[in-house]
Amino acid sequence: MARPVTLFTGQWADLPFETLCAKAKSFGYDGLELACWGDHFEVGKALNDPNYIPAKKATLEKHGLKCFAISNHLVGQAVCDNIDERHKSILPPHVWGDGNPEGVRQRAAKEMMDTARAAAKFGVKVVNGFTGSSIWHLIYSFPPNSPAMIDAGYKDFANRWNPIIDVFDEVGVKFALEVHPTEIAYDIYTTEAALIAIGNRPGFGINFDPSHLFHQFIDSVAFIERFKDRIYHVHVKESARNLNGHTSILGSHINFGDARRGWDFISPGRGEQMQWGPIFRALNRIGYQGPLSVEWEDSGMDREYGATDACAFVRRNDFTPSNVQFDAAFSRD
Repeated sequence: MARPVTLFTGQWADLPFETLCAKAKSFGYDGLELACWGDHFEVGKALNDPNYIPAKKATLEKHGLKCFAISNHLVGQAVCDNIDERHKSILPPHVWGDGNPEGVRQRAAKEMMDTARAAAKFGVKVVNGFTGSSIWHLIYSFPPNSPAMIDAGYKDFANRWNPIIDVFDEVGVKFALEVHPTEIAYDIYTTEAALIAIGNRPGFGINFDPSHLFHQFIDSVAFIERFKDRIYHVHVKESARNLNGHTSILGSHINFGDARRGWDFISPGRGEQMQWGPIFRALNRIGYQGPLSVEWEDSGMDREYGATDACAFVRRNDFTPSNVQFDAAFSRD
């Protein structure tokens, strides 16, 4: 049986939950990956209102949908980041508070702990998200970085996230980091370093999203094979490179959707550069049976058309692996 296809609701948070449920079902999805913003999944209400989770489940069931994961990327970003005015726009007011950076980081850590507890109450075993990073700004080593500065960044990550993962372990939920620029892990080597820093704890794994690897020229299949035991969730999202001698993979401080960018996100299957067949085969080889969650982002396409098209693309390209050799019928035994 092919894997369930879900829609990540982060890019749809302007729509009320029930409205989105109806749309997602009409687009062809099996379920939703609920973002912890908008009214899609509210951590505080899930923990404190006894009617909240039953009502949420009833709405999903009404529309024939399931939820396999929730996601709290925006709050997770603030756990390790160097906090500035940008974070105010993405954080709930109770996490931002007075904006004092260390206070924001501590409140964000508490909210991630509460997210694990809320997920457990909801019956969901995976929370996807970001970690933030105190050393992302050191990516280009000038002025020169010392090894001690980088080591301190991984220690800061471990010190802040180990207590969070303690709570995840207590309630039987796993955290899946979306390996992504601006996070403590953004490629193969930094993912290895992050896992080592946190003691290779099983509670801390990966939300595999090849769109963030492709524009960095990282082999997605190699990534899957390297971290086969850590891939707890999968995003289906695509990026396309536009390197024409004028553009850069660094983005040039140009917003998404601008043709001058060196790369951009594009609806799955529409970029004509990423090779999804090898990715799905690699997921089959490692035995991944979780959802394929479409994170739809394409500045040049109507989102309802795109979400419908993306769902059909995933169903057309995902497949159940064979349990026999193709030439078994030729055997005389």
